[in-house]
Amino acid sequence: MPHLAEYGALFAAAFLSATIFPFQSEAVLFAMLVAEHYPWWLLILVASVGNILGSIVNWFLGRFFARFEDRAWFPVKRRQMAKAEGWYHRYGRWTLLLSWLPVVGDPLTIVAGVMREPLRVFIPLVALAKAGRYLAVGALSLGWV
Repeated sequence: MPHLAEYGALFAAAFLSATIFPFQSEAVLFAMLVAEHYPWWLLILVASVGNILGSIVNWFLGRFFARFEDRAWFPVKRRQMAKAEGWYHRYGRWTLLLSWLPVVGDPLTIVAGVMREPLRVFIPLVALAKAGRYLAVGALSLGWV
C-alpha cells in the first residue's frame, strides 16, 4: 500500500489525540486532505479508527485504573473528571456524543469506563461522534460546505 507511513502517522495522531496526550489530529487530517495525494474517504476512515481506539483505551483507563486518579500520571485532573461525571450523571450515555469536543470529550470517555458503560453501547456512540467530527473536517477542507 503506497503512503503507508503517512497513514500510520495519521492513525497515531488520531489515536494519541484521544488519549492522555494533547494533540491536534484534525490539523494532520486537514493537511493530508488538502494535499490531495490520498483518497479522502480512506483518510477519514484511518483517523476515525485511530481516534475511536484511543477512546476505547480511555474507557479501559476509567474502568480499571480510576482508583489511581489521585496520582500525578493519571491523564485527567480531578476537576475535569468531576465536570464529566456531572454531565454523565445528568444526561447519561448520550453525553458520549460529545466525546469529539476538546477538553471535556476525553474525560467523558474515561468516566464512561468508571460508570461501567457497556462497550457495546460505548463504541457506537463514540464512533458516531468521532467519525462525524472527521467528516466535518473533511467537508470543510474539501470545500463541500
